[in-house]
Amino acid sequence: MQRKPYEIRAAVAPELPVLASIPHAGTYVPESIAAEFATDHIRSLPMTDWHLHQLYDFLPALGVTTLYATYSRFVADLNRPPDDKPLYPGRFETGGVALKTFWGEEIYRIPPSREEINRRRELVHAPYHRQLLELIRAKIAKFGRLVLLDLHSVASRANLLHGELKSHIYLGDRDGGSCAPWLVDAVEQGFSKAGLSVMRNHPYKGGYITDHYGGMAEVEALQVEMCERVYMDESLPAAAPGDPRFGRAQALIRGVLETVCREALQRLQH
Repeated sequence: MQRKPYEIRAAVAPELPVLASIPHAGTYVPESIAAEFATDHIRSLPMTDWHLHQLYDFLPALGVTTLYATYSRFVADLNRPPDDKPLYPGRFETGGVALKTFWGEEIYRIPPSREEINRRRELVHAPYHRQLLELIRAKIAKFGRLVLLDLHSVASRANLLHGELKSHIYLGDRDGGSCAPWLVDAVEQGFSKAGLSVMRNHPYKGGYITDHYGGMAEVEALQVEMCERVYMDESLPAAAPGDPRFGRAQALIRGVLETVCREALQRLQH
């Protein structure tokens, strides 16, 4: 039976003009694809945003609808353009179906064919984005405008994109092009007041979701990257939900986003 490529968590508190997307937390890989992976290390799914849908499971209680992926990004990357147009021209990038990891490791024994890549886009990428667009349009119909938070986590160690990540939080608004200043200011100030260091647009400016939907006049889109060390031992991803850091990070994030949601409601109501 084919697995659904996303799950939706509807708001359980009064609905806000805020929508969250978590595109890289999925871990499901069909056996036929896993059999083609080059190594056992690849089968451990490096580059996963570990347990992020659990870390943010409080969002519906704030009135925030959440969409999160179920398939691994190694099946198809939901935060890459369907046409593989570069997001960072001139820099190493992983495509819609990645062939190498961020550390330059080969993912496949034999790279998938163009037909297989297209099949995966139809299986995973297209339905996720159809659903995301449907949720966005519903928010626009109800509120006129909305905030779209694209939520990620990242390993701290150096890779082909950047050196070791020293800060805790990396915010991407496509150099100011995907959201109004008030949103990125509010998120940055919230995390800073909570004692976390924040960088803007370096080394991450935001991926396809931030870039594409942030181009809509009614959408304020912001990518939020959190270093995994904030909420887990990066060498033990399976143990993350039981790590004391997990609960502390969740409480901290909730406090930040409660403030952001209040400001969004004030600014974006009809």
